[in-house]
Amino acid sequence: MRVSHFRHSCILVETNDSKILFDPGNFSHGFEGIDGLDAIFITHQHPDHADPARLPALIEANPGAKLFADPQSAAQFGDAWTPVASGQVVELGQTRITGAGGRHAVIHPDLPVIDNTVYLVGTAEEPAQLLHPGDSLFVPSYPVDILALPAAAPWMKLSETVDYLRAVKPRFAFPIHQEVVSDAGRGIYYARLAEMAPEGTEFKVLPEEESLQLR
Repeated sequence: MRVSHFRHSCILVETNDSKILFDPGNFSHGFEGIDGLDAIFITHQHPDHADPARLPALIEANPGAKLFADPQSAAQFGDAWTPVASGQVVELGQTRITGAGGRHAVIHPDLPVIDNTVYLVGTAEEPAQLLHPGDSLFVPSYPVDILALPAAAPWMKLSETVDYLRAVKPRFAFPIHQEVVSDAGRGIYYARLAEMAPEGTEFKVLPEEESLQLR
């Protein structure tokens, strides 16, 4: 499995001959020129996860890509999008993507809670080779190999991030959703996550727009 990070929550996963892009939002950069995608997955409707300005061009450049999103986003985006709710499975060749979770983390009690579909990427034998939780702290019931870890968010404090990392206990974790804090501030988050990760977990910041073999 090869993974590329395009800032914030946008990652490209290449596995089992499938090329899948997750959450191309307005804080992300570098995904614009990607082609040959088999699928695009959106966790939820917020523009930092689904950029309304750049999504049309991305879809036009990838006419063969299947489009998937949480149920609310799929309804907003149109008939070309297939909704994926918790428990639903998408098969892309030998790759299996399982929907989980279902709700965005609570930002504030006064704000409505929207849909957020967590995506587990893997196979029937290893359903959670990679976990993209979107804006949630969902812990699956089976082992996770690679975790795309929300590092900083308006709905989360650092201690919750640490507790989430410890609850999931992946073999490898890399930070996403970090564009909401400054470059200088990220060092604080990364240092704590690296030193407080559970035993057996490697925490590493992925270089931007580079494809790395992670398993």
